[in-house]
Amino acid sequence: MNDLITIGAYSVALNPILPWPVLIALGVLYGGLLLFAFARHARGTTWRVVAGLLIVFALLDPSLVEEQRNYQKDVAVVLVDRSPSQNLGNRAQETNDALAELRRQLALLPDLDVRVIEGGGGPDSAEKGTELMGVLQRGLADVPLRRLAGVITISDGQVHDLPALAATDQGAKGALGFDAPIHLLMTGDPKQGDRRLMLTEAPSFGLVGKPVELKFKIDDLGSDNAGAAMVTIRRDGQALPPVSVPVGQEQTLQLPIEHGGQTVFEITAEDGPQEITKVNNTAVLSVNGVRDRLKVLLISGEPYPGERVWRNLLKSDPSVDLIHFTILRPPNKQDATPINELALISFPIDELFDTKLKQFDLIIFDRFQHLGILPEEYFFHIVDYVKNGGAVLESAGPSSAGQFSLYKTPLQEIFSASPTGDVIQRGYRPSLTEIGKRHPVTADLIKNDADQQKWGRWFRQIVATTRGGNTLMNGADGLPLLVLDRIGKGRVAELFSDQLWLWSKGFEGGGPQAELIRRVGHWLMQEPDLEEEDLRATVIDGKLEVQRRSLGTQPATVDATAPDGRVAKLPLTDIGHGKATAEMPAPDQGLYRVTDGQKEAFAASGALNSLEFRDPRASDEPMAPLITATGGGVQVYEESGWPTLRRVSAQSERSGRGWFGLKQNQDYVVTGIAQSPLVPAWIALLASLGAVLLAWKREGR
Repeated sequence: MNDLITIGAYSVALNPILPWPVLIALGVLYGGLLLFAFARHARGTTWRVVAGLLIVFALLDPSLVEEQRNYQKDVAVVLVDRSPSQNLGNRAQETNDALAELRRQLALLPDLDVRVIEGGGGPDSAEKGTELMGVLQRGLADVPLRRLAGVITISDGQVHDLPALAATDQGAKGALGFDAPIHLLMTGDPKQGDRRLMLTEAPSFGLVGKPVELKFKIDDLGSDNAGAAMVTIRRDGQALPPVSVPVGQEQTLQLPIEHGGQTVFEITAEDGPQEITKVNNTAVLSVNGVRDRLKVLLISGEPYPGERVWRNLLKSDPSVDLIHFTILRPPNKQDATPINELALISFPIDELFDTKLKQFDLIIFDRFQHLGILPEEYFFHIVDYVKNGGAVLESAGPSSAGQFSLYKTPLQEIFSASPTGDVIQRGYRPSLTEIGKRHPVTADLIKNDADQQKWGRWFRQIVATTRGGNTLMNGADGLPLLVLDRIGKGRVAELFSDQLWLWSKGFEGGGPQAELIRRVGHWLMQEPDLEEEDLRATVIDGKLEVQRRSLGTQPATVDATAPDGRVAKLPLTDIGHGKATAEMPAPDQGLYRVTDGQKEAFAASGALNSLEFRDPRASDEPMAPLITATGGGVQVYEESGWPTLRRVSAQSERSGRGWFGLKQNQDYVVTGIAQSPLVPAWIALLASLGAVLLAWKREGR
């Protein structure tokens, strides 16, 4: 059993000849005898003590052990901030110059290994801010932390993933896992201020026709300016009246939502007295416009199996308020039933087609006949209603080919197709036309032409001819079955069959009746997602994605303008179903504009309030607690230039005026051990024997 007593690289190993219990017992016995001798004042006792110690020394057999140590170089880390805020002003050049100078100085210290770790950038940096501590931990994953001499951070000081320092004795060591100084060589001018615009409360959706409320605040960072600032607002690229607001106070704006789907607002504050960047002077807000409730009026001309299908399809849509009337007893029906026994509700034509006509988003005529129920004046009201933005869907039945057809009323002005008077009574499968395969209402009903062969047959079609509009579906003999058209500001759809209900019953496998009616209805009510000529742009995961939809030939390219004004031409790739797409990287925060020469689209990139540019000033305040806890120092590049680097001991000061300290850890690896006897055993025995003889001689006097 060896016991070590270590001093530096040397240690003493004890190799007892006898077991420790025996040695202890002998020592106790010998010590008792010595005490007895001292008590009797016996002569030669001192030499007996010396002899005993020499005998114990010989029995312990001590040896000198020398460790052959290979001292390891310490690791100095240069942590470089490459976040977007480091591109402001001269910070990027200052960062590169500082990195080159630190490399030069560190190369003069032979006992150091240097590791440069860069981070803080990436597609999410504007939203998440500068994340350097996580990058540092990953960069040190293969470095023994006991060898870390220090971290020199080149940054503007705005770091957003700093650890929380616990109020314990370990402090920063407990939070970081190492005990080494963190220094900051700060780029940028800490005396420079900046103006920013912050959205404090922003809606993500709003009701069409009603304004949404936006709350924001303008601050002049680093300044006591209490004046006013002009704010300009653009809605989908169109300028709204500017407003003047006081600086430093929260303000409220009412932003109008005029259409469904995405509305992009760009709010910009004028330049402040000091500006580091104008990126945070602008905020981009995307608001999704939704309709409160869609009011639909369904008028069925007579009871038949398809009537309930229409009702069920419309009632299944939670966004639709349906009002349904069925004409059970038209004026030309005469019988002897007394009026007071008829369980009928009078058709409120005045209220529906005069007073409240404009309140409806869609009017559906289902197998409706003109039998004098509606005065001709009300048909003119419906025509005006459509031209001013209303919508009408006519589902034709057998009577639509006769003399009481709606096509023989003033409504013929808004219809793009009209019956010839013939009715086909045989089975056929509805199919999409070439335009129908590209139109957003019907294009997604099938994946390929084979899907249409699975649709069930219909057995009646009203023969019609078209003079305009888009025929999306054909029926028997390739005749038009579903026709859509725009009339003035409104829209009209015509379905030349009353047998949609066969699909609902699953006849011969049925068909996509629910999706077809839903899409036709929402197209009529001007749902933005169903526009046949459309341009869309979105930013997802740092990438701008563009989709162009058209019934005709797609343009070859679109122009995309980045927030900084750069314009890129993006080639479009046709993906079928009337769609073409393009994409490009979108690393910058702000508003991207895309145009094909006729239409424009807007996409907002980044968070409402960018964490990276929330405070772009150079400042050591965010890192100050961590720097103080680790004993590090701060030096401003523009004011003081380069710090000098020193090697310091673990207990010394780690920073001072104009210098940064790098801790000497003196870590080593033992490569070998040399062991030699401290005193040869025979010398110890001779010495002990000599001490015994001297004790006897002294006692004999």
